[in-house]
Amino acid sequence: MQRPLLKISTAGSVDDGKSTLIGRLLYDTKTIWEDNLEEITRSKVNRASRGIDLSLLTDGLRAEREQGITIDVAYRFFSTPHRQFIVADTPGHEQYTRNMATGASTCDLAIILLDARKGVLEQSRRHARIASLLGVRRLVFTVNKMDLVDFSQEVFDEIRAQAGPLLAELDHAAADFIPVSALDGDNVVTRSARTPWYHGPSLLELLETADTPAAPVTRAFRFPVQLVIRPNLDFRGYAGQVVSGSIRKGDEVVALPSGKSSRIKRIVTFDGDLDMAFAPQSVTLELEDELDIARGDMLAAPFSQPRLARRLHTTVIWMNEEPLDSRKGYLLQHSTRVIPVRLHGVAALNEIARVEVELAEALPYDVYKDNRATGGFILIDPITNLTLGAGLIEGEAVYDDQPLQSFSDAPFTPAERRKLRALLAHMQKFGLNLKDGFEEGEGI
Repeated sequence: MQRPLLKISTAGSVDDGKSTLIGRLLYDTKTIWEDNLEEITRSKVNRASRGIDLSLLTDGLRAEREQGITIDVAYRFFSTPHRQFIVADTPGHEQYTRNMATGASTCDLAIILLDARKGVLEQSRRHARIASLLGVRRLVFTVNKMDLVDFSQEVFDEIRAQAGPLLAELDHAAADFIPVSALDGDNVVTRSARTPWYHGPSLLELLETADTPAAPVTRAFRFPVQLVIRPNLDFRGYAGQVVSGSIRKGDEVVALPSGKSSRIKRIVTFDGDLDMAFAPQSVTLELEDELDIARGDMLAAPFSQPRLARRLHTTVIWMNEEPLDSRKGYLLQHSTRVIPVRLHGVAALNEIARVEVELAEALPYDVYKDNRATGGFILIDPITNLTLGAGLIEGEAVYDDQPLQSFSDAPFTPAERRKLRALLAHMQKFGLNLKDGFEEGEGI
């Protein structure tokens, strides 16, 4: 029987010991390659005064090892007889908040490290809020460096009290508190005799027994179309990934945004046809009826359809040094769909902001807290193709004035319009279909 998988991210302020904690988990569970262990033992930047600097197991970049901080997100896998784990070691420095958000976006549980000498810092609060915002409902506050405060119960209790107001802000978050010393291994894998006043599990014991969120297969069926396959006149299939839910031959589906419905005729894979497909399988679906479906459209369960809107209320994590400019046009990528948009809000690098998104065409979506796969999006610069931000859909934004009617309403500069013409031509070449009058490049 396959052991269940738990996806974990670490977060906290600089020098709280995130990389050392993960290194300790890897070391004490004996999931380190011998040559890797030998390499860090001989490393010139090994700063440990008590044996091996375990942070070097995750701080892989040369700049990270030289500066003693985590910059990029490092992913590590380890397992025990009870469970498999993927850990994302994310940066603690405020400058790399965007990296931390990337690491937390796919995780089931977040470990928030706190320095026992410093307590709950602003960056710790920020990371806990981001994790909660991204849908992580299980937080484990790991009070590290307890060896530097003589394993004081009073210090631990004070930090728990400091975190109280923060937990009251977070939406339905469950929190645990564990006193540890990542450097010495106290309460990391096994319980420590140096904390006789603590009666809870070690960190590893908690991770092995933690509940995971409901699997995507239990949610409503969603299938963003990635490619239309037409090898001959007798077959038209729609290739993509089942991002949530399941589907069977004969099931009714609705195509969005058109609203046309049909039934599943075949579920095709490289290894042969299936009677049923479920998340996160990649398959090709053939329908009983020929519908006008293109890349970016979505097949969904008719009894539980996604919402459809042209104005969205969102939360955006801005990841670019150039701040959000409401006068510029952007591209929004939602699953396989790319749509020109205007943004109304203010955001600078690493900021989390409320942003109203005005789309050039209707978008089928789910609220992020209900479905990550169809409730998240990224924002792209139409000129450079750089990813500028990541967003979470919270619902439809309703205004008294009318929605964006044509591409010419958007405030693009002449240079941006030329680039967009080329981009739209390139997208149409590969079957990408922008509807509602944009196929002919109206307004640009």
